Amino acid sequence: MRIVLLGAPGSGKGTQSKFLVEHYKVPQISTGDLLRAQVAAGTPLGRKAKEAMDHGQLVSDDIVLGMIRERLAEDDTQNGFILDGFPRNLAQASALDALLADLGKPLQAAILLDVPFEDLMQRLTGRMTCAKCGAVYNKYTHAPRKAGVCDVCGGELTQRADDNEETVGKRLQVFEAQTAPLVNFYKAEGKLHTVDGRRSMEAIFADFRAIIDRLA
Repeated sequence: MRIVLLGAPGSGKGTQSKFLVEHYKVPQISTGDLLRAQVAAGTPLGRKAKEAMDHGQLVSDDIVLGMIRERLAEDDTQNGFILDGFPRNLAQASALDALLADLGKPLQAAILLDVPFEDLMQRLTGRMTCAKCGAVYNKYTHAPRKAGVCDVCGGELTQRADDNEETVGKRLQVFEAQTAPLVNFYKAEGKLHTVDGRRSMEAIFADFRAIIDRLA
């Protein structure tokens, strides 16, 4: 399986990625993780990336694609991979296609975990976390029995400062603007699959498995 995962913040993409990694025994490749690892290791690509970041610039697509190429040469990718966080635009999608064709590992599917804007707003603006044990709640969909208090340990529930309607709305609008062209790009290639992300984690994962098992 060689897939790209598409999903907005709050869609549950991270949870499904973990399920897929465990079930199919293939790595999830996050460009953010790759960047941090190569910068920390001081590799040639990492040094180039650090130089760009130190100057307040975006890391170029060439550098990111170089990191992806190196990662895909590792043994654990032989049975497939899950790309997460890349591509983010049409130029990156085209460059990724060219890279994977060159490696003889063309992309098989792009799977979009689809959740309506209003649901995402509720999930993100209602999110609360226990400062003591890390349990997660949502004041709209999974409220604690007592306001502000964790059901598990009695710890205080806190909310991230950036989980407010204005900030969340902007993040979602940026994602939508970036992702809409990608959806059309992969649809034109016949590789787009859409999963309804409003259901239980188990039902969503069953849909993911059905799509991926048909690729084999």
